[in-house]
Amino acid sequence: MIQDMDYIKPVYEFKDKIFHVHFKDVHISKDKLDQYGRFAYPLMYMTPRIPGMGNIDWAAFCRALYDIRYTGAACIEIEDRTFEDTPESVSRGIEIAYRHMAAFM
Repeated sequence: MIQDMDYIKPVYEFKDKIFHVHFKDVHISKDKLDQYGRFAYPLMYMTPRIPGMGNIDWAAFCRALYDIRYTGAACIEIEDRTFEDTPESVSRGIEIAYRHMAAFM
């Protein structure tokens, strides 16, 4: 996503090599990307988010995992500053992300 590349196609290309996935999201700010450009330090134009709060198409990503018959582990990553300040907010972020991802998994 942050490289503006197809992030679904590699799921199919590397299906025999995928044994673990992390669910994390990112919000790309078009305005900041236009201001700073793609070669800027990434956090100048993007913000890490919990799944469901960014630009990732989770339905398409999970559909690809189903298509390749993925049965390995999947972890929710909390790299969203909104949910990092206390153990309680981390737990809340995990709950929100889990509920979002449960619709697809």
